[in-house]
Amino acid sequence: MRLEIGRINDGVVVERKRLSHLLREEHPSSTTKGGSEYTFDRDVLLQLEQALPGELQRRLRLPILFYFDSTVPDSFFLADEAALQALQHVKEVSPLRRMRDGRLWVAKPIVYAIMNRYPTAVQIVMR
Repeated sequence: MRLEIGRINDGVVVERKRLSHLLREEHPSSTTKGGSEYTFDRDVLLQLEQALPGELQRRLRLPILFYFDSTVPDSFFLADEAALQALQHVKEVSPLRRMRDGRLWVAKPIVYAIMNRYPTAVQIVMR
């Protein structure tokens, strides 16, 4: 099973870059665990730039990672405070939601909707 999870995660970005850094790149991209190039959608990056304050643009690393845990089949968890703040700022997650023990659990349909609105800016990681 571990080997299969590793193969699934080959498409996950290794070096998550700050939004402010990606915006300066001519072709915003990073490298995946499998060694492939991962290209970010510039329109999505510009959309986030317009929506987020400068301080958050400098802290937010992309892609935002949601983690799958087989013990909680109906949700993914987020483990990045800056990502939570960004998602709250763009009204994808309620401002009343808080992390507990370094995690925020989000229902799968909400995560999929976020992925559809911000393609290339969000990935799911198998654990």
